[in-house]
Amino acid sequence: MNAMNGYANSAETPDFDAPTIMRRTRRRRTIGIAAVATALLVGGGGTALATSVAGGSHQAASSTVTKSDATTLLFDDHGVTIPIDFSRLDLVFAKQQLLKTQTKLGTVTKKAVKNCKPGSVVGVDPHAPKIVKSGDTVNLTLCSG
Repeated sequence: MNAMNGYANSAETPDFDAPTIMRRTRRRRTIGIAAVATALLVGGGGTALATSVAGGSHQAASSTVTKSDATTLLFDDHGVTIPIDFSRLDLVFAKQQLLKTQTKLGTVTKKAVKNCKPGSVVGVDPHAPKIVKSGDTVNLTLCSG
């Protein structure tokens, strides 16, 4: 028995850095939550999860299709601003997005734009940096080919 006690006491006690472990765990949790929120936004759902402010300059629909503020709708969901990208959506999917935000479809116009899929959204009005709320009217511009 005495030999066993001597062996058991010869090893050093492991040292755990609890604050570092907690920071790492929190960081992983935050990254996971951000990834889920991003996936929901890209999929068109989870409007109450993300907060964002659109960056870039204020542009109208240009002669070539690029991802810009012209196709980004900023929706105010009870104080949380949510960007919704309408670029390359067709009219059916665009109407679904408007239903989710409880905004009304205004006028739908067509515009000849290079490098776009006919029938896809190339502009929303109002667009970023203006913010819309439930009940507001949103006009769409579609690519005519």
